Amino acid sequence: MKINFHSVLPDPFSSITNQTKSIWNSTFELDSTKQNKVLISASSGKGKTTFVNMLVGLRRDYSGEIYINHKNIRSLTIEEWVDIRANKISVIHQDLQLFPNLTAVENIDLKNELTNTLSKIEIEKLLVEVGLIDRKNQQVATMSMGQKQRIAIVRALCQPFEWLVLDEPFSHLDDENTEICFKMIHERCQHLKAGFILTSLDLFKNYQFDVSRKLE
Repeated sequence: MKINFHSVLPDPFSSITNQTKSIWNSTFELDSTKQNKVLISASSGKGKTTFVNMLVGLRRDYSGEIYINHKNIRSLTIEEWVDIRANKISVIHQDLQLFPNLTAVENIDLKNELTNTLSKIEIEKLLVEVGLIDRKNQQVATMSMGQKQRIAIVRALCQPFEWLVLDEPFSHLDDENTEICFKMIHERCQHLKAGFILTSLDLFKNYQFDVSRKLE
């Protein structure tokens, strides 16, 4: 899947002067078949979540143009967005968007049942990998933020995708759990021949990205 940005600038940032290497107000292409490990870094308040929400059609308050497979996303119908979000782009939002009154596995099953992507055994294997198999029947409202982030990561892998978009998904994880989740994401993307776009405060200097861009 190809994603193209052409001189995109969120309306709230219209009075701000960006650096020359910033994504904002620039033209660039991301191709999941070529540049499949992408880091978008920025300090707080520079638009990481805005970038994600614009990319998946949740915000339209921007100038410039965003294309998915050469089609301007402003022209996409509701039905086209439903297909994209179910089969082409999987997202981990910064606020996670878990259902607090459901258990961990119920949150995961809700996503998985839309496309029947993984078996129960495969889901439990992922929960073992992230160290949460013993918490699968625990209500999400009672979990820590780090546990919730790991559940959200597992849930996002339970659908077909060409791009996995992750908005600061490791902010409450220690180095060990971050490494475990990175490995799981990498393996899943390899299996699907997909790419991932990670937004973060951290530059992850120990990880090799195909593309590293800034929002500042």
